[in-house]
Amino acid sequence: MKQKPKKERKYGKGSRPCRRCGAYGPIVRRLGLYLCRQCFREVAQKLGFKKYR
Repeated sequence: MKQKPKKERKYGKGSRPCRRCGAYGPIVRRLGLYLCRQCFREVAQKLGFKKYR
């Protein structure tokens, strides 16, 4: 079976991959980070974010 080439997305969730791992899931776009939430949690402290709870 032949696979169709991936359609390029211009808007929506599928248009923005994570810069770190390439996932198309929930992306943290705040401050131009463009990291998926899992990657954001791993590097947030290095970036200067603090957890208050």
